Amino acid sequence: MACSKELVAASATPLVLSVLAQGENYGYAIIKRVAELTGGEMQWTDGMLYPVLHRLEKQGHIQSEWRSSEGGRRRKYYRLRKEGARQLALEKQKWEVVHSALTSLWEVKPCLT
Repeated sequence: MACSKELVAASATPLVLSVLAQGENYGYAIIKRVAELTGGEMQWTDGMLYPVLHRLEKQGHIQSEWRSSEGGRRRKYYRLRKEGARQLALEKQKWEVVHSALTSLWEVKPCLT
């Protein structure tokens, strides 16, 4: 059961900010981490992730830096900025509201006719 495009798009910002809150990372590793966290239910592509990263950087939530990896390959590493940590706190509040509402609704026995 793969997640819908709408759910993937809606959750992209809080997921990226949350991954980067655990430490700096590069694009492919972020994609792999999200797949790992979701048990493979969210399979992001470069075309989905990089626009989110560019938008978050333009908004001042993250910053990037080109560096050479251990193997010598140049990678663009992203890290969370203070503004990004504040945005992540807001994102958490929004998702907790949605989670709480759905949990309440799902605990009620359905009224079927």
